[in-house]
Amino acid sequence: MNIAIMCSGGDAAGMNPAIKSFVDNCLHKDIIPYFIYDGFEGLIDGNIKKAFFEDVVGITHLGGTIIRTSRSSRFYEPKQREMAYENLKKNDIKKIIILAGDGSFKGLDIFCKEYDISFIGIPTTIDNDIYGTDYCLGVDTSLNVIKNALDDIRDTSSSFQRAFVVEVMGRECGYLALVTALTSGAEICIIPEIDFDLDSIEKRLQKEIDNGRGYILAVVAEGTNQTNNIKTWLEENLKKDVRTLVLGHVQRGGNPSVFDRLMGTSFVTQSIDKLILEEHLNSIITYKNSQFDFVDIKTITHNVYTIKPDLLKLVEHLTK
Repeated sequence: MNIAIMCSGGDAAGMNPAIKSFVDNCLHKDIIPYFIYDGFEGLIDGNIKKAFFEDVVGITHLGGTIIRTSRSSRFYEPKQREMAYENLKKNDIKKIIILAGDGSFKGLDIFCKEYDISFIGIPTTIDNDIYGTDYCLGVDTSLNVIKNALDDIRDTSSSFQRAFVVEVMGRECGYLALVTALTSGAEICIIPEIDFDLDSIEKRLQKEIDNGRGYILAVVAEGTNQTNNIKTWLEENLKKDVRTLVLGHVQRGGNPSVFDRLMGTSFVTQSIDKLILEEHLNSIITYKNSQFDFVDIKTITHNVYTIKPDLLKLVEHLTK
C-alpha cells in the first residue's frame, strides 16, 4: 500500500511532527510513504517523492513544514485535477492524508469524488475554526507565541504607563484573541463573537485609572477590523499614549509546543490505521471532549464553527 501526505493552506507548527510520525508509522507497518510537496500545486505539477527515514530525522522541533504548502487556484479547474490524478496514478497512490483547513478539505473532497482516491483530513489551522473539533493542530503553539509577546509587551507598557493595542490572527474567529486575552490578563478583548460596549469599558477603565492604573493592554481579533478604532478611542477618551502592534505571521511559526507535537503524532497514527482498514474513505479526524473520532466531510464543511458558550462567558467582562 502507498499513502501520501500533503499540506495545504496556511502553515502551522505541528506539521513537521505529524510528517515525521507519518513516515515512521508507514515504514513500521510496511506501507510506502510519499510526500506531496507544495500542496495542491505540487500535486498538479507532479512534485511527488517517496519518503525515507532520513528525510524526517531531526524535524520534530521545527516549525512550518518541510514539504511546504500553498494555496492553489489551479486546483479549481477540472483539467488541473485530472493532471493531479495522473500524477498519483504514476506512483500508485490511492490514499492521502492532508494537513489543512476546511477550504482545502472541500477541494480534496471534490477531487476524490471524481477519481478513485481516499483521504483523511487532519484539522490544521492556528485559527482553530474547523467545525466538529475542539482542537486544530498548530493552535497551541500559536497561543504560546502570542502569550509570550503579550507578556513582553506588558513589561514595556507598564514601564511607560502606556496603552498597547495588539492585533492577533484568526480571520473571522476570535478564538486566539479570546484565550490569550484571558491568559495574559488583558484589560480589553475585542472579538467578532461578542458585541463590545466602549462606553462601559471607558467607565470601568477610568475608574481603575483614577485608582492608580497606569497601563492598558487591549487584544483585538483581526476579523473585527477594530485595531485602529480602539487605538484612537484610547487616545481620545482615556487620554493614553498608545502603541499598536500587529503580530502577523510570527503567530504561524515557532518551535512546536509539546501538545502540538503529541497531537500531530496522534492524529497521524490513527489516520493511517483507519486508511489501512477502510477501502474507500473521505473523512476528517476530530478531537472533541478528549476523544478522537472520524467525521464525514459533509458534516465538517456544511457547518460553521462557533466558540463554546462557556469560553465566551469567561471573556464578557473584557468587552464591556
